[in-house]
Amino acid sequence: MKMEDMVIISVDDHICEPPELFDKHLPADLLATAPKLLTDKRGKNFWSYQGMKKPSVGLNAVVGRPFEEYGMEPTALDQLRAGCYNVHARVADMDANGVAASLNFGNSIGFDGATFHRAPDKKLALRHMQAYNDWHIDEWCGAYPGRFIPCGILPTWDMDATVAELTRIAAKGCTSVYLNDNPTKQDLPSIHNAYWAPMYKALADLDITVCIHIGSGNPAPHASMETPIEAWISTMPMSVAIGAADWLQLEALWKYPNMRVAISEGSIGWVPYFMERADFSNWRHKTWTNSLFQNVKPSEMFKKHFLNCFIDDKFGLKNIDEIGEDNIAYECDYPHSDTLWPEVPEYLWESVKNLTEVQIDKVTHLNAMKWFRFDPFKHHKKEDLTVAALRTQAKAKGVDLTPKSSGGARPDDGTKRPITSGDMMGMFKSNADILAEA
Repeated sequence: MKMEDMVIISVDDHICEPPELFDKHLPADLLATAPKLLTDKRGKNFWSYQGMKKPSVGLNAVVGRPFEEYGMEPTALDQLRAGCYNVHARVADMDANGVAASLNFGNSIGFDGATFHRAPDKKLALRHMQAYNDWHIDEWCGAYPGRFIPCGILPTWDMDATVAELTRIAAKGCTSVYLNDNPTKQDLPSIHNAYWAPMYKALADLDITVCIHIGSGNPAPHASMETPIEAWISTMPMSVAIGAADWLQLEALWKYPNMRVAISEGSIGWVPYFMERADFSNWRHKTWTNSLFQNVKPSEMFKKHFLNCFIDDKFGLKNIDEIGEDNIAYECDYPHSDTLWPEVPEYLWESVKNLTEVQIDKVTHLNAMKWFRFDPFKHHKKEDLTVAALRTQAKAKGVDLTPKSSGGARPDDGTKRPITSGDMMGMFKSNADILAEA
């Protein structure tokens, strides 16, 4: 196999939601009260909904910009590559990147559904969340069948509504949902509470995959406000282990053998030790902890129920036998700062070229197809979805890959000191202050 022969499915990318998101999916009265993308007097975009204001974009949408412009900018859609918010431009960027298909989380409105969870009027929030799912499934994913894996969000503040929405979106062809890895952060019961039992049953009955994404319920901690921001960013993927350990202890995994959990944007290098440690802890403590794991090792359950997703992880792939070749899938993370667009095939090939062809096919696309019940070959010939074929299409479309400056280099105060976690939190605060003035 050559690099150009790979078929790549990315199981974690993002959308900067466009202002017209709700236009085709709500009647006039509900559209009037739906989230709105507005612009403040400084030209920064923000989402406004039920008295709440939320900054848009930031470090999660810097694809195609020079590295020196990375930061909490850009803050307006017109500063972004069109592929961040326009599905046609997104597919063109996927072609240029040699990516055959993609699962897309939201950025501001649809990442973990927090906008709707925090809304005081939950009746309206339910209808608007349903409209978001309709837009995502029908308009975004539906524009290019076989190129996107639909992923819904749920009104988990109401369990009856959650089960109903699961049933509704499954009928529309949605095979995955995003769930907060720690719903106690949304003032809901923990994942171990009986509150969630109807949802777990519905997920199993409808054969839907759960995605738990880094950065929501259990965000990566930072040691202090003076900690250089690189330290914080370095540990972000590993912090997902907190949620993974919690979900591994879920009783529903024993009740529903087909339940599947994808650990999104978490990397894989930490997984072998995580499983080893889980087995060791179980061996030493199961006699007094009333552990679920009496005759089965935690590592065995982890391999059965959890998909591990990586962006760039040579160390993890060197340990593929420990992780399991059926439990790894690739992710591009477009348009976030970690994305390797438009050179994903080049970087990925360096990581996988020493694997067997069977293993390469599994980690690049077959595992994604299996875990998300998704088959792009129902809509496209396999030979049309290879890196070589897609890049030929992109060239024909004239996709411009030149880095584009949209804000200039970040200000230099002359000290050359490292940017700290406190600086980053200050940038968040600055955005909040601006919203207060909007």
